[in-house]
Amino acid sequence: MAGFVRELERRAGPALRLEQRAAGGVGCVVWDAALVLAKFLETGACPLARRHVLELGAGTGAVGIMAATLGANVTVTDLEELQELLMVNIENNKHLVTGSVRAKVLKWGEDVTEFQPPPDYILMADCIYYEESLEPLLKTLKDLTGPDTCVLCCYEQRTMGKNPEIERKYFELLQRDFELETIPLDRHDEEYRSEDIHILNIHRKLTNSPS
Repeated sequence: MAGFVRELERRAGPALRLEQRAAGGVGCVVWDAALVLAKFLETGACPLARRHVLELGAGTGAVGIMAATLGANVTVTDLEELQELLMVNIENNKHLVTGSVRAKVLKWGEDVTEFQPPPDYILMADCIYYEESLEPLLKTLKDLTGPDTCVLCCYEQRTMGKNPEIERKYFELLQRDFELETIPLDRHDEEYRSEDIHILNIHRKLTNSPS
């Protein structure tokens, strides 16, 4: 399958080199939300050194690999068919990693025992696009998060078709168990930012008050 490389500049040191695939599903290219979240991590807003980090729906692995270059111990997860691409990108960038990074299969909605104890951070970039994946994704988030887990969710607000309805439903369901805080645009990377790409800081509610 034809591949092409996307370079992602870093503030210090050589750029990440991320292989993409010219054919295949949504996980095969580096989406804008992944770039925005990866560059937000570089701002230092979240201390990552020696922290346990899990990326959901990692695709090319851009966000998780960036976290690993910042000292985090990272597990990038996606479906079986994306493991080869994740392995290639981990291999291509391993000389830049100061923490650790590995790839594993995680299908939303299924057992997450092997990913326990809860990570310090969960990273998600553009994971909200299929209505049928919302419930499994939310189950996985609930199963993976502890009281101290910080979920960073970056998504591009889309106005076409069913996207607004899917987003609305996702955040409605999410707020049953989680507190959401929007990270202001002026805290995003100066260059990698956009009015329609949002980063949310998400935590488990301390107690489940009746809705």
